Amino acid sequence: MKVTVLGSGSTGNAVLVATEKTRVLVDAGLSAKQLLERIAAVGEDSARLDGILITHEHSDHAGGLRVLLKSVNCPVFISEATENAYYSTRKGVSNGDSEAVKRRDVLKNRTEKIESSREFRIGDIDFEPFSVPHDAADNFGFIAKKDGVRIATLMDFGHVTTLIKEKLRRCAAIVVESNHSRDMLKTCPIYSWDLKQRILSRTGHLSNEDLSDWLTNDFDGAAREIVLAHLSQRANEPHLARLMAETALEMRPNFFKAETRITISYHKQPTDWIEF
Repeated sequence: MKVTVLGSGSTGNAVLVATEKTRVLVDAGLSAKQLLERIAAVGEDSARLDGILITHEHSDHAGGLRVLLKSVNCPVFISEATENAYYSTRKGVSNGDSEAVKRRDVLKNRTEKIESSREFRIGDIDFEPFSVPHDAADNFGFIAKKDGVRIATLMDFGHVTTLIKEKLRRCAAIVVESNHSRDMLKTCPIYSWDLKQRILSRTGHLSNEDLSDWLTNDFDGAAREIVLAHLSQRANEPHLARLMAETALEMRPNFFKAETRITISYHKQPTDWIEF
């Protein structure tokens, strides 16, 4: 099993999980053109996608889905609450009703319903979903499992819950949000105070500081690869995010030292494959 982050940031997110037999796109927040190009750039064929997994309805995770489905022929794995929210996200704007109709039409007879309490399989990959705290209808994280290897993907969550801590144990690789620096966010001149409060809330986005706290105090040390994802392009800096995560690992007690590599995902290009 292997994983690559096709692109991640405030403007769009997508992850590709694959085996020799199966290819699953987790989220479609980039444009359809970018998704197709980046899947090809990492050496895969979009025509061979076995499924698209949508974690929640926000546009930076599902904005490219409708147009993408015109070019690929695979089911969309989505919860009922997320699907309903996906149809209603554009109401109130000029093209709201027509966009909702287009979304319903393209998803008709192409969805597979999932729930946070029920595992499911796509091809030869087992998926273990779990709820994460975010201001979306029904946001999930996932553990992808095959032959005893566990790869976690979770973005868009405001704090690390007891459930998240438990799910991230025994993972070989983790793609996890490190959205913002608290100080950079608070002093960002572009974001409104309301937006800052939303991001900082317990159902907003995870900060570098929160991730560092988990790495030092609750990370079990099993993952050899951690990819920092969903970095804010206005309230974070990649080198800072990496430095804080690496420093957090060094702060662990000597008995619990972790040989973990921290890498950064970017919004404009895919990461290298992480393979097991």
